[in-house]
Amino acid sequence: MLQIQHLTKRFGDHVAVDDLSLHIAPGEIYGFIGHNGAGKTTTLRSVAGIQQFDAGEIRIGGVSIKSDPLACKRTMAYIPDNPDLYDYMTGIQFLNFIGDVFAVPADVRQSRIRDYAGRFELTKDLAQPISAYSHGMKQKLAIISAWLHQPRLILMDEPFVGLDPKASHLLKEMMHEVCSDGGAIFFSTHVLEVAEKLCDKVAIIRRGALVRSGTMEEVKGDASLESVFLELEAE
Repeated sequence: MLQIQHLTKRFGDHVAVDDLSLHIAPGEIYGFIGHNGAGKTTTLRSVAGIQQFDAGEIRIGGVSIKSDPLACKRTMAYIPDNPDLYDYMTGIQFLNFIGDVFAVPADVRQSRIRDYAGRFELTKDLAQPISAYSHGMKQKLAIISAWLHQPRLILMDEPFVGLDPKASHLLKEMMHEVCSDGGAIFFSTHVLEVAEKLCDKVAIIRRGALVRSGTMEEVKGDASLESVFLELEAE
């Protein structure tokens, strides 16, 4: 589903991502673990086609993000850690805008909006301007918009920050639904407990470089990573 091969991104003399290679298969929930500033967001933005990178290759469903970014973006969705929504729009206007961008038919769009907004108890708020939304409501709206065109790959940057426990549980259910249908999830977190309970596989990044990847059991069983886990738990 997603292949990251020797990804490198520099900002001046600073190497934000250093020769990173990962493979996320269909059906996997893949956690990307690291402290703040480790390179998680830069990697996700590169995969989403927002951030250009200096070396390496990223392929989504076998298609290069460099050579055919539009084809890649049609099959994925990206939720940043602080969704930048259009505050002057109402919630329903924003969702219809996203539906137009991805050419989701009107009847299909309406059905999905009813379903997801109902699950998140956001239906009555869709007529309100986004400027009146709380952070948690904006996060819910961003999640609904990401699911609207049923992407095969969903990228999320610290998706549980700002969500109440009920919404967090619902998001986890939706992530499992995507993967049960053959899609894949790649999300970042610095909370080990979240990754341990939710992920099929994880990758730990530190100072831009891959430290370890594999199942949570494999990673936690690596005694050499004790200092890394202590750093994460201290954040």
